[in-house]
Amino acid sequence: MAYNDSRRAAFRLFKKLKFGWIWASSTFIGNFVLAFFISSFFNNLGYAEDINYVFFLSILAVGLWVTEAIPPFAVGIFIIAGLLLGFGTEFILGEEHKTPVEMYLGTWTSNVIWLLLGGFFLAEGMSVANLDRALFRFTIKKFGSNPNRLLLGLMITTAIGSMVMSNTATTAMMISSILPLARTMGKGSPYAKALLVGIPAAATLGGMGTIIGSTPNAIAVGALQEKGVNITFVEWMIFGLPTAMASVYIFWRFLVKSLKLSTVKLDLTEMMNKPSAKNSFETYAVLFTLTVTVSMWLTEPLHGIPIAATSAIPIVLLTLFQVIKAEDVRRLPWDTLMLVAGGLALGIAMVDVGLTDIIMEKISALPIPMVGVAIVFAIIGVLISNIMSNTAASSILVPLGLALPGIWGFAVPLLVALSCSCALLLPVSTPSNAISFSTGMIEQKNFRPGGILMIFVGPLLAFATVMIYVLIFGA
Repeated sequence: MAYNDSRRAAFRLFKKLKFGWIWASSTFIGNFVLAFFISSFFNNLGYAEDINYVFFLSILAVGLWVTEAIPPFAVGIFIIAGLLLGFGTEFILGEEHKTPVEMYLGTWTSNVIWLLLGGFFLAEGMSVANLDRALFRFTIKKFGSNPNRLLLGLMITTAIGSMVMSNTATTAMMISSILPLARTMGKGSPYAKALLVGIPAAATLGGMGTIIGSTPNAIAVGALQEKGVNITFVEWMIFGLPTAMASVYIFWRFLVKSLKLSTVKLDLTEMMNKPSAKNSFETYAVLFTLTVTVSMWLTEPLHGIPIAATSAIPIVLLTLFQVIKAEDVRRLPWDTLMLVAGGLALGIAMVDVGLTDIIMEKISALPIPMVGVAIVFAIIGVLISNIMSNTAASSILVPLGLALPGIWGFAVPLLVALSCSCALLLPVSTPSNAISFSTGMIEQKNFRPGGILMIFVGPLLAFATVMIYVLIFGA
């Protein structure tokens, strides 16, 4: 069996190396053809050339994100290049539509980019300091060896970690810490399945708690900032934290009931005897940096220093303490920043030429109330995030939500961001699921029940918390 698996893996790699460029090229060209075909119908509606051009770019970007003919970050760069070519030169739209393009290039240095970069440095610092086993031992001490309580503790620890780190990094840390226990219990163990499904779910759901916890959150905040609406770190937590914690608790209850974990017996002696962090100085340096950075983020209303500025703290301190070195910086997910910058640029263009207003006029004319429109946005967000990057999904939907009238133009982008973090149906739905699936100890079908649950529960929870926040605090 091992021979057959390795032979199939080698064949897939050979096929990808030999023929992958043909598939990617044909898919890329196919997306261009499809975008031209769809845009031709839109062009007949009589809108201005700049609107038609941005519509074409939007359809093309959606197709490239869905099919992954090129990596998602490359789509982000392609979008910016397309906008610069269309509006910064006379080659496509002519002299009459030539406009300043600094606002598209400016997305590379937006507050959201710096905020995410600070989060990446924190995540890398915690990974370098090898804090995964320390987190596991801490969880056992706090929640004990009762299977249900320990599962809840691990999921809460993961959720909290994902609020200040990337969901992917948090999952990698926690999965590596529990993998020896899962392997000891065996692939068929319900508890092993609960751990390997619950931890990635907690990382993804927990990311809703803070602005930096999930990329869609930062996209929504960045888009609202372009509209003149600023949301602080604490303000986001007012609705994001309850949504995250309630979602994690519901998912835990679902795992306990569906997998019947009450009869499981655990032996954690071997796990507790293993050493935790590898370097005490690195550990204390990371914990100090984490404390200072998060404290500055939480107290922004008091000192008035923008989150983007205080995001420089982990970049400076972790390199000053030499926890993070040049080779560590090269491993940071720079591709995510490229994707976010491209998504923000596309959103700015859609708003600037008036495309979002046109789309929202059509949606507003539908015979359903605005509450229904908001719920539709949330459901679409979670559904398409299950088959494509939730960052890409939010990049598409958030600019559209901004154009809704009244408080809905404020509430729907927040609702979309949270809903996009509820996609748990497939191993490819989130990087966290993919990490867990890569252990080889769970099957694709193990993600399905919880993923279906969160398609319905997640958007409803997000809608409730966001609307309470909007009605109490306003835009």
